[in-house]
Amino acid sequence: MPDNPQPAPGHEFALPGHAVLAIAGRDAVAFAQAQCMNDVAALGDGEWQWNGWLTPKGRVVALFALLRHDADTLWMLLPDASAATLAADLQRFVFRSKVTLTPLAMPVAGRFGAPRQAQGSTFAKAGDGGVELDMGGDGGPRTLRIGPMPASVDADALARWEAADLAHGLPRLDATQSSQWTPQQLSLERLRAFSVKKGCYPGQEIVARTHFLGQAKRGLALFDATPAPAAGSDVVACGRGIGTVVSAAAGACLAVLPLEREPGPLQADGIALHHRPLLGGLAR
Repeated sequence: MPDNPQPAPGHEFALPGHAVLAIAGRDAVAFAQAQCMNDVAALGDGEWQWNGWLTPKGRVVALFALLRHDADTLWMLLPDASAATLAADLQRFVFRSKVTLTPLAMPVAGRFGAPRQAQGSTFAKAGDGGVELDMGGDGGPRTLRIGPMPASVDADALARWEAADLAHGLPRLDATQSSQWTPQQLSLERLRAFSVKKGCYPGQEIVARTHFLGQAKRGLALFDATPAPAAGSDVVACGRGIGTVVSAAAGACLAVLPLEREPGPLQADGIALHHRPLLGGLAR
C-alpha cells in the first residue's frame, strides 16, 4: 500500500480559494481587452485563456483563467484573489462602458481525471449550469468544475492540486506576492498568459519593453523542499540572498531567481532546495 494514497480519478474535492467574477454587458470584451494583459479579442465563444491584471508598473495583481461565454459574458476564474476586491478595483475604470462586474457565488471543485467534455482551451457547459475546464498537463489529467453543487473538503487532495499547479509553473499569488512581480519574472510566457502585440493595457509599456529589449533577467524555478518555505522567503546561495520564494505547497515551491546564476546549493528559511524541471502542457 503506498505511503500517500492518491484520490480516485472520479473523486471531486473543493477548491476553496477559487472565486469567479463575471464581466457582462455589450462592452464586456472591449473592457477586458483594455484592462487585461492577454489578447481577450482572440478568444472565441466557449474558449478560455490564462490572463491577468497588472499595476501601471507592470506587476501582476491577479492571475486568472478568463472564460468567454459569448460576446457579452466573460468569467474570471481567480485561484487566489478576492472577486469582490478585484471587482471594486476594476470598477474605477468602467467609466461609460456598458459593463457590470459581479462576483458569483459559485463553488469550484477539482478532480484528478480527464474532463468529460472540455479539452485544452475549450471549456464545456454542463446541463446543470456548471462549467468544466481541462487543467491537465504533462503531470497528468486534471479537471476543474465551476458550480453549481459544492464538493467535499479533502485537504490531501487540495494540497496535491496546489502542488500540481506549481509543478506546471502556475504561480499561486497570496497577498504578500500580489503586485510584486512582472509577467516575465513569473515566466508567464510558458502559459501564454500575456501579449506583447495587442493594444494598450495597464503595465503594457513595461511588459513590451522587457520583451523587445531582452531585459528579462529573472524567472521562475521549481524546487522540492520539505517542509516548503513560506512565500516571501529569501532564497540564499553561499550566504547571500539571490531570489524570493513566490509560492509554496506541500513539498514544493516556486521561486523567482536570476536566469543566469552559479551552480551550487540553495536554501530558504534554512530548508534545502532541490531543483527540478517545470512541467509543460498547461499553456492555453
